Amino acid sequence: MNSRQRRGVILLLLSVLCALGAFAGVLSVISDVESKVGPEVTAYRLKKDIPPYTELKEDQFEKITMPERWLSPTAVTDLSRIRGKIAVTTLREGSLLQSDMIVDQPALQPGQQEVAIMIDAATGVAGKITPGSTVNVYATFAGRREGDPDQSKIIVTNAKVLDVGRITALEPDADNRTQQPTQAVPITFALSTLDAQRITYAESFAQRVRLALVAPGTTTGVPDKDRTYELANDK
Repeated sequence: MNSRQRRGVILLLLSVLCALGAFAGVLSVISDVESKVGPEVTAYRLKKDIPPYTELKEDQFEKITMPERWLSPTAVTDLSRIRGKIAVTTLREGSLLQSDMIVDQPALQPGQQEVAIMIDAATGVAGKITPGSTVNVYATFAGRREGDPDQSKIIVTNAKVLDVGRITALEPDADNRTQQPTQAVPITFALSTLDAQRITYAESFAQRVRLALVAPGTTTGVPDKDRTYELANDK
């Protein structure tokens, strides 16, 4: 073997060694990446925006996989967890579903029934009353006979709100003389039979019906002497 052949063999061996080194380096990088990324798990991403207090359904989400180490502890990995749940706030398209985004849908207690009435959107809701809220229901009535004073009454106390619907435009009165609301929101309550009668009566015959949000944790009602207000008796 002459010197030129020896140099060729040496260069060939060096090339093989370099290739083996590069291959080993690639395997090392892949192994390092896999050790850092870890196993993949299932998560769920929103297909579109979901309004707050909307009941959640499986077709609103798409299934994806991602490394477990990149997933937050609150991420929902089992879509069965959304059954009977509603959105706490607006859920944005493309966001990963988290357990702190959803809450249980309010349910009826024994002896209660669902009653829905329309409430003036401007004065009755103001965007602060949501499913799960507790409210007192106020109604103003004109005097029964000419000369009788108008009255404001608390007709239901500590009413549980089950659902807040979408704002609906109302048709104006034909004579256009009464100051009726132009927009209203359907509010669904969980009420006893007597309170359901009271609230439907107010919706039908009161001049206005308003909701007053009750502070969380409040358990006391309103004394009977404070349930009716007349301006002439205000001292």
